[in-house]
Amino acid sequence: MAKSKQDPILHAAADWWVRLRAPDAEGETIEQWLAWTGEDQRHLEAFERVNQLASQFGSLDSVTRQGLIKAFGRTVMPQRRWMPLAAAASFVAVMLGGAYITWVWFNHVNIEVYHSAIAQNRDITLPDGTQVALGAASTMTTHFSRGQRQIDLTSGEAFFTVVHDNSRPFVVGAGDISVRDIGTAFDVRRTGDRVTIAVTQGRVQVSNISEKPGASQGGTLEVTAGQLVSYDPNTSAMSMGSMTAEQATGWQDHRLEFVDEPLSVVIANLNRYSPQPVHIADTDLDKLTYTGLIRTDAIDSWLDALPKLYPLRVDTHGNQVILSDEQPATHR
Repeated sequence: MAKSKQDPILHAAADWWVRLRAPDAEGETIEQWLAWTGEDQRHLEAFERVNQLASQFGSLDSVTRQGLIKAFGRTVMPQRRWMPLAAAASFVAVMLGGAYITWVWFNHVNIEVYHSAIAQNRDITLPDGTQVALGAASTMTTHFSRGQRQIDLTSGEAFFTVVHDNSRPFVVGAGDISVRDIGTAFDVRRTGDRVTIAVTQGRVQVSNISEKPGASQGGTLEVTAGQLVSYDPNTSAMSMGSMTAEQATGWQDHRLEFVDEPLSVVIANLNRYSPQPVHIADTDLDKLTYTGLIRTDAIDSWLDALPKLYPLRVDTHGNQVILSDEQPATHR
């Protein structure tokens, strides 16, 4: 019997599914994946289909899984430099109604990738019932098994209302920072390697897990409702502050709240909600700090007012806004 021809898009989607779950996957891999999904709507649909099927396959009991593998055949995944051999448990190709379906399963861990578009927040319910509000232009990966619930926030912001389970710790990783839930609702924002955590209910343990040479590790802080932790990657240090629940969740209602944060961080988060990207042309402007509120439905008004707060210019070039040092001869 001749082998059925694989759907090339589904095959590529399965390939991306595996690559994104490799232990050494980096931001560049995610950017390439996003570019691939943006090329054709069918790409994203295929990826979501593979993601859903992998989740369904993982929820089956071991006997049923082995039966499927035996019935439909098991294909050994070729070893690749980006995927250690120990990572792959099985690769199953199934023909159902003429459609070629690919399932990938890693060591009984259910892994899913969630992404949101620019200016679009997304509400997600995880398999354990935990509610996640994912901010615009954000990406997170979940690793769920019988003994763990691990979330990796690659970029952007997410608010977690966690269903507590003593047998399965809920841990959010964001760069050098690890946040362990202790029956909680909390917000995590990642801008590059800079991370802020705001707790609105219960408490969390925030740990600095940086392994950078010469970095001074900050140990573990216990953070309760109304408290804020900021991590500065330049010093590898964590600092405590305060933030109300309304401030922490304001982004869900078109309000970005900042407390003494670098202008570069403010602009990076603003760009997650702006269809017209804003760029800082002169690096000395990065040193400026900002405290205040920005409405994501009135970004233009905030940009117009910016020269009144700082010695800078705001110019529009094509489809982007440029912030540069103030020049008296051409001051707005």
